[in-house]
Amino acid sequence: MLLGLPLLSLGLCALAAFVAAFVRGLAGFGMAILLVPLIGLVISPGEAVVVSNMLGLLIGLVGARKVWNAGEKSAGVIGGTAMLLTPVGLLVLFATPPGLARVLIAGVAIAAFALVLLPAKPGHAPGAVETGLTGAAAGLLTGFAGMPGPPVVPYYLRRPIPREVARASMLTVFLLTSIASTVAALALGLASWRDALFAALLFGPVLAGNHLGSMAFGKVSDAAWRGFVGFLLAMSALMAVVRLITPN
Repeated sequence: MLLGLPLLSLGLCALAAFVAAFVRGLAGFGMAILLVPLIGLVISPGEAVVVSNMLGLLIGLVGARKVWNAGEKSAGVIGGTAMLLTPVGLLVLFATPPGLARVLIAGVAIAAFALVLLPAKPGHAPGAVETGLTGAAAGLLTGFAGMPGPPVVPYYLRRPIPREVARASMLTVFLLTSIASTVAALALGLASWRDALFAALLFGPVLAGNHLGSMAFGKVSDAAWRGFVGFLLAMSALMAVVRLITPN
């Protein structure tokens, strides 16, 4: 037993962390989408969100300067707005009945997948309102579900910008939301040192998985990368629906 959990359960969590981080390194997002439901089978959903956000902060600091320089300026605006609303999402998470929470998360995940399926808009430049709303939604979802990706991914993928720019911009937003969520969870008393130790134990697999995923990113075509990202959002929507229809 470690941290009150069987070693087998910790081992499975470490494997899930490795796979989820590989996906993050390749796609630029997706770690929380995969990790939160899986480790949520071992610890409570609230703890799973907190641990996932802590891991997002730790891995986001790796190569942060390079990612910041490669992304769009919009990432700073979206991330900054999201940071302001992440604490609100956390408070809502711990105050919302699980059934209603699943309905809301499923709706957002399905909407995000539908948006990615729409054709890109050549020359489209999102205005201040669209950018601000994307940041607000990302912040609320970071706190509420540990998943800032659903509003952020369509914002960048529906525009004909280089995948390197899209990926770096998304990673920048996710680093900022991870900072906000971790600080807010600690300040509001929603996180514990046990959560921090759990995140520290999983960081090794996350670091290794992210490194391998980043190496794979440079070896896939643009079409394959965008298809993989769309597939991840589809899985996100499917997992959200399954959680919605599964009895407590």
